[in-house]
Amino acid sequence: MNRLSQTVARGVERVTGSALGPYQSAVIRIGFAGTWLLFLLREFPNRLELYGPAGPWSWNLARQLIDDNQAFTVLMWSDGRLWFELCYLLAVLASAALLVGWRTRTASVLFMVGVLSLQNRSVFMGDGGDNVLHLMSLYLVFTRCGQVWSLDARRAGRAEAARARGESVPADRVGPVLWALSGAVLVTAALTGRLGGGWLVPALLWTVWAGLGLWWFAGRPARSPRPRMLLDVLANVTHNAALAVIMAEACLIYATAGWYKIQGSRWQDGTAVYYPLHLDYFSPWPALAGLMSASGVLMMIVTYGTVMVQVAFPFTLFNRRVKNVLLVLMMTEHAVIAVVLGLPFFSLAMIAADAVFLPTAFLLLLGGWVTRARGRLIRRGGAGRVPPPRTPEEASGSRVGFTA
Repeated sequence: MNRLSQTVARGVERVTGSALGPYQSAVIRIGFAGTWLLFLLREFPNRLELYGPAGPWSWNLARQLIDDNQAFTVLMWSDGRLWFELCYLLAVLASAALLVGWRTRTASVLFMVGVLSLQNRSVFMGDGGDNVLHLMSLYLVFTRCGQVWSLDARRAGRAEAARARGESVPADRVGPVLWALSGAVLVTAALTGRLGGGWLVPALLWTVWAGLGLWWFAGRPARSPRPRMLLDVLANVTHNAALAVIMAEACLIYATAGWYKIQGSRWQDGTAVYYPLHLDYFSPWPALAGLMSASGVLMMIVTYGTVMVQVAFPFTLFNRRVKNVLLVLMMTEHAVIAVVLGLPFFSLAMIAADAVFLPTAFLLLLGGWVTRARGRLIRRGGAGRVPPPRTPEEASGSRVGFTA
């Protein structure tokens, strides 16, 4: 009984005392933000036809559908082009801010608003990866995904180094300004009746906004540390629960996809992969698709292998080595889909979802490679000039921030 109680106590302490999976949450933050940012930039010339006033799915049709399903989108606040351009630009900036980890809590909320607004405006635009982005944009709001590999981590590392040297840390000015502006937008939207989206998304926006205000108020130097400690525990629990939901969602996607494939006759006879390769819409490289589909044995292996990997993956989480092997196979499969079938953003979204299962040792190794590559690029860029001298404090702050 004592051993059981000690185990439970250690589990509770682990869940409440820290935000688990900091590198995994950072990778999925970078993955989903980067995927959405690349999509927005690629479709920038076509933005008006996809989500704007020039599209076949007109503003009035979208208004009728949204009145029925109560979906959230700020693009319904106005049918003017100026408002659409502003929203699209904000979606791009929010994705970039979340990618680099600048003001991650606020950026994650704006990222969610951008994803929901554009996707709910034109629900027929997408290739499957948009559904994953839709869900993950909601989950990322609850995570502390800026603990490492972010500008927030660099800023926190520099502040900690300054305190260790006994120096004063300047008060944060940007955070309160962003909080005040977002609050003004929420209040205006609520008073004018434009917030919409049923009750879930507005309630989430108000809760996050109030939570950020409490976080800033409790963290002021003059305040007692106990409220901040309580908020930190709540943030850890919320983060860990959201990370578990993301993992469960990824397993559910593969499990349902695999079991539905088993019920299909084309998947049963091993010919399902053959047919998409001969569709013009999914054949950006006809010669490559023809070369692959010329081998019946290869088509059968890929078809059956896809089903087996997807069905088996949720059960391999109990065995780390088998899980890592299947993880490599699934990521390789999505990379092939991106090239052969011309679905890069669907594949990037699924690879980002898979990244939550990557081992920490591999992510640390990957971070080391990126650090060394970044250092080589900086040295090459400054090879023709003498760099200005850096103080030990600057060097320490930069190093702590990047590896935190």
